[in-house]
Amino acid sequence: MTSLTLVGADGALRTVQLAEAPTFSKPRRPLQSRVAYAAAHVVPKGHADNTPGQPAEIDWDATLAFRHHVWSWGLGVADAMDTAQRNMGLDAAATRELISRSAAEAASVGGALVVGVNTDHVEAEHLSLDEVIDAYKEQLHHTEDAGAGVVLMASRHLARAAQSADDYRRVYREVLDAASTPVVLHWLGTAFDPLLAGYFGSEATDAAAETLLAIIDEHADRVQGVKMSLLDADAEISVRRRLPESARMFTGDDFHYVGLIEGDEVGHSDALLGAFSCLAPNASAAIQALDRGDVDAYRAILAPTEPLSQQVFAAPTYYYKTGVAFLAWLNGHQAAFQMVGGLHAARSLPHLSRIVELANASGALERPELAAARWHAMLTLNGLDPAVAAASAASDGEPTDAAADDRAEVLA
Repeated sequence: MTSLTLVGADGALRTVQLAEAPTFSKPRRPLQSRVAYAAAHVVPKGHADNTPGQPAEIDWDATLAFRHHVWSWGLGVADAMDTAQRNMGLDAAATRELISRSAAEAASVGGALVVGVNTDHVEAEHLSLDEVIDAYKEQLHHTEDAGAGVVLMASRHLARAAQSADDYRRVYREVLDAASTPVVLHWLGTAFDPLLAGYFGSEATDAAAETLLAIIDEHADRVQGVKMSLLDADAEISVRRRLPESARMFTGDDFHYVGLIEGDEVGHSDALLGAFSCLAPNASAAIQALDRGDVDAYRAILAPTEPLSQQVFAAPTYYYKTGVAFLAWLNGHQAAFQMVGGLHAARSLPHLSRIVELANASGALERPELAAARWHAMLTLNGLDPAVAAASAASDGEPTDAAADDRAEVLA
């Protein structure tokens, strides 16, 4: 198979050349120049009731195998976070089991692991500040007992309960005082969760950043870093330049990560990205290039993936999980394109087609022939015949994919 059939918003089919998989090598030693985590998704059982509102039935073999895939490329795993469908289908019982199982797997191979700590196991919509603190602590203790690192996620309960920046400082103070090891704070923007508007006490980014920085400064011994997911590179750089030396900036900007990770004359961001769940080989190869001091190779490898990530995370951004699972299916990491809560239906066929096109052009298809076969089967299931497009293209001459050709020249 040498061609790939794509579908446009009008239903028209066209073909591009199927690119070969890039020849990236797994690292022989730990990555040095950047700390990088891929936020991993969960794989449900294909025969389960994967419909809205139903409890998650996880395929643990496939879910944990994906984490080993990430570790094999030298990246850490960020688990039980937004990418794993927190607040979008992953129920409390499944979340606890995921944390325990992932922690055990990480320990078995020495893999780096951080997991999300939130208040979302409490079903009540409204909590007092004291109840928010207690809920955070309950998940914190479970996570620490399991042996995983902590990402202190933004809480919808806290966003509803807090009346001022001081309320945020109080809650974070008490939760951080209860932590036995330094944690990563998470600032999640409204593109990812509209219910977090006004987090850290203000809808103005600069004012909210002041509260965040005050929390970090007041608890420098308990905060190892912050993950910013605002999709605002300038805001991230501004906060990054004001962090204490003990705290890392972990970019959560799936639109602008190439430049943020490369950095500038003042500093750089490390990474904790849902995008890297789709791009573990590419991300690893790019950081290996930085380890060698080869910035040009870093850019050549990672820059082509940014348009793909921007498509996966296109508005409404909170449906990006669909693209993550879709690419995992294309790449053979799960047997079926199924998601907890039926979220596999959250993106249109033309949207997924654009993901296929950009993945092909950026070297994100790990097994191109398998990806093409699965994608073409999906088109057929939806009443579109790839053979028709292929025959039409053949009569007009073999198509070329300029983006894939350019990538091949750069990587050669």
